[in-house]
Amino acid sequence: MAGRAILFLLWACLFVNGSLSLTLSSKLVHRFSEEAMAVWESRGGDNASLKPWPKRNSLNYFQLLLQSDLKRQKLKLGSKYEHLFPSEGSQTLFFGNELDWLHYTWIDIGTPNVSFMVALDAGSDLLWVPCDCIQCAPLSASYYDTLDRDLNEYSPSLSRTGKQLSCSHQLCKSTANCKGPEEPCPYIVQYKSDDTASSGFLIEDVLHLTSASKNSTPSSVQASVVFGCGRKQSGGYLEGAAPDGVMGLGPGEISVPSVLAKAGMIQNSFSLCFDDNGSGRILFGDQGNLAQHYTPFLPAAGKYVNYFVGVERFCVGSSCLKQTGFQALVDSGSSFTYVPTEVYKKIVFEFDKQVNATRINIQQSPWKYCYNVSSWELLSIPTIKLMFPLNQSFLVHKPVFSESLNQKYTIFCLTLLRTDDDYGVIGQNFMVGYRMVFDWENLKLGWSIANCEDNGNGKRVNHTPSNNGSTSQLPTSEQQSIPNAHAVAPATARNTPSKSSVAASRQIPLLLCLTSSLLLLMRLLILSC
Repeated sequence: MAGRAILFLLWACLFVNGSLSLTLSSKLVHRFSEEAMAVWESRGGDNASLKPWPKRNSLNYFQLLLQSDLKRQKLKLGSKYEHLFPSEGSQTLFFGNELDWLHYTWIDIGTPNVSFMVALDAGSDLLWVPCDCIQCAPLSASYYDTLDRDLNEYSPSLSRTGKQLSCSHQLCKSTANCKGPEEPCPYIVQYKSDDTASSGFLIEDVLHLTSASKNSTPSSVQASVVFGCGRKQSGGYLEGAAPDGVMGLGPGEISVPSVLAKAGMIQNSFSLCFDDNGSGRILFGDQGNLAQHYTPFLPAAGKYVNYFVGVERFCVGSSCLKQTGFQALVDSGSSFTYVPTEVYKKIVFEFDKQVNATRINIQQSPWKYCYNVSSWELLSIPTIKLMFPLNQSFLVHKPVFSESLNQKYTIFCLTLLRTDDDYGVIGQNFMVGYRMVFDWENLKLGWSIANCEDNGNGKRVNHTPSNNGSTSQLPTSEQQSIPNAHAVAPATARNTPSKSSVAASRQIPLLLCLTSSLLLLMRLLILSC
């Protein structure tokens, strides 16, 4: 109906331009008027901050108007920082099999700050750390072969800036497990890996970060975040995966990138870079460079809730296989890459056909396509490439795992696994050698070959935090609740000058009419939101 009304009005403008005059008016509707409330309620509005509807000239009325102004100003001014990274540095860590092939980084939480080595997981949203533990993994460095310092446990009572979220808090959605309104708000996050979970209660405290901008001195930044006090872990979290917690980097509103973006501190984007030597970096707010390849994120069941992309086909060597397209979750919390069973069969068949070596069976290996090859045969391993829409190619730099037996022979395995799900997972082993940009601001995944020691623009990232104090905190009321977590664990036209003043004067009624039409269209669009 709105479209027909606008078309009719435009026709009327053209009709009256020649000889008739026409006066149009449009009624303005205030965002907190009774009419606006009726439209909002008819569309199922459920914003807790607008219940009850703010009374005109009340304190809540002016507070909401002020919040709206501040949000618009943030949009106009852009993000406060170009990049942010953890206060201990942007470096990521990799320990191989001992810590379940995951990548980690050190973060600081609380006042005084306490350090945690958290696994980086783009497949989930919640940040959690071991806290007032009932059942947690060992935290002593002596328990692990590769750690040079003990892991830590968070305690809300020891942080001056930490506070529990109660069951009556608007962010608490697990009230079914609450005994009373003032009880701590519980959480439980179940991961797809067998019996892998973390549970406890929600805490609000400060996360310590460092700014990294081209034209300014790095400064320390504090961001208020909500995270899980993980009192009890199970499954893989007790067997070497993420013993000191997980940083969920998903697009959910409670994740660290989303909270920083909502506070106007950065663009809603971040990058991960994993090097072949096990080093890497993480940068919040990074949107990549103009030379990067990209593919759009896809909605799941009509909603954008995860980093899903569409793979059109798989290429092995020079052969791009038919009917090997699938949707995939891009997940740094998955050590390896999984594809649906039917696609997997086609890929491994072609790979095995092109490998000029004898296939061997390695007991207890998760990989079924392993080979014992000589040094010269190792150089002829077929390449693996993913093809995305618009002919965007993604060459996998490290599709195999290899281990030398002696100077002459090496065992290597194709690190590709199958899944019974109808979607695949692009894990971190396929991300090695790339600067992966998860740009939720523009709903796209970007990638470019990168040196993980620089920021992708040829400038080295300063990993050393500054002593300059700068605090930017997000009030609790602006943060969002935890979604149902389902992670896979262990993206001015100018008018042409008139030829005469007479011609210009004849255009004035038309321009006024078109302006009225535009105002009406804007009103209809606002009411339809």
